[in-house]
Amino acid sequence: MKDLRGEPISTQNAGSLEIFERALHALNVYRGDPVAIIDEALALEPDFVMGHILRAHVQVTMWERSVLPAVNESLARLGELGNRSNDRERGHVRALSLWAAGDWGGYKDSLDRLLVNHPRDLLALQAGHLSDFFQGDRETLRGRVARALPFWTRDDPGFGLLHGMHAFGLEECGSYGAAEEAGRHAIDLDADDCWAQHALAHVMEMQARQAEGVAFMESRQANWAQDDNGFQFHNWWHTALFNLDQGHHDRALDIYDRGIHPQPTEIQVMLLDAVALLWRMHLSGIDVGRRWDDLASTYAKGSETGFYAFNDMHAMLTLVASGRQPEAAALLRTIEDMSRADNTNGMMTREVGLPILHAILAFGAGRYAKVVDYLMPVRYRAALFGGSHAQRDILHRTLIEAALRAGDRSLAHALAHERIALKPHCPFTWQLHQRATQ
Repeated sequence: MKDLRGEPISTQNAGSLEIFERALHALNVYRGDPVAIIDEALALEPDFVMGHILRAHVQVTMWERSVLPAVNESLARLGELGNRSNDRERGHVRALSLWAAGDWGGYKDSLDRLLVNHPRDLLALQAGHLSDFFQGDRETLRGRVARALPFWTRDDPGFGLLHGMHAFGLEECGSYGAAEEAGRHAIDLDADDCWAQHALAHVMEMQARQAEGVAFMESRQANWAQDDNGFQFHNWWHTALFNLDQGHHDRALDIYDRGIHPQPTEIQVMLLDAVALLWRMHLSGIDVGRRWDDLASTYAKGSETGFYAFNDMHAMLTLVASGRQPEAAALLRTIEDMSRADNTNGMMTREVGLPILHAILAFGAGRYAKVVDYLMPVRYRAALFGGSHAQRDILHRTLIEAALRAGDRSLAHALAHERIALKPHCPFTWQLHQRATQ
């Protein structure tokens, strides 16, 4: 049989295929629970190869240690089903096996090779797109979708989603006009495309269109903040950033409480946005009450320590901001030991993660000149450990604040001018400039 986009799929059960398409759509649009949906297909057909593949990819998109048992369980089952699998499916299994082994670059590249022969494989496109993001590979983030788009037509299920993904890749590569065009085309095709919404928010963030950004997010809130939308927390984060950079601190905190971190969670991708907003406020001396405490309690458990360097940075930010210097120092020692691993995260940690962790720990200890020493050499290489420009801006803000507190006005002034060149209309940037010139 073939899926709705004409890609081969090893099943003769129309019911399994129909459920697969529902689960894939749930994954694509971040609505509902794709694992629960695909489990319906696996109950109907336990040997459904693409069902096990989709289930594993959904787990991988969390990008945290806690999913490894589920991924390995799926891989074990897929190993038993090798003689039932087609070439496309075997390509997915190879990629997933590399991810489980810690070779995230191999996972990303294997999906790229798979898409050369199967450019209409929507699961491979989305899994690869997210992998590009988690590894900071902005060129592939853009190019992966660009290579596939000519093989799609407007009538293909999921066509609009490709434009939303392409928009994000274009934005991360600095092509803001093309990114906005692609993002708006995507939401014209599907008003509820929350990934395209987020790509457009990134464009407005990078162009310092804060007031327009707030209006854009609020006017379309019904399209991206549905109760079952698993990505709404990140779009709330963008809304909060737009408010924060205009000086609307109370609004940003209200958004934090309602949308970004409404209840305790241990899901890493959800914690990141909570930490990133509070740290920006911490740098500005804004009182956030006891909001750090819940985050610190979660990170202090250490269950995800040393798995993904970008997450480790946020753990360190939390422990430092909450005044847990001994725990922060212990975290650094643990990650130094784990950085010797011969895998993708070991490389990320050695190259950029450790200097950044040292910088954050130094910031908490008031050793601001050391913060500058640690961050200056890595600030332009930080994409190596993933995230977006908007997310990594936290490093540039920390660097400028450290320069100001260290009394290095010349450096702070130079860095402020650098920001002004990129975001000449951002009120926060001009506040930094004013502080540097006082």
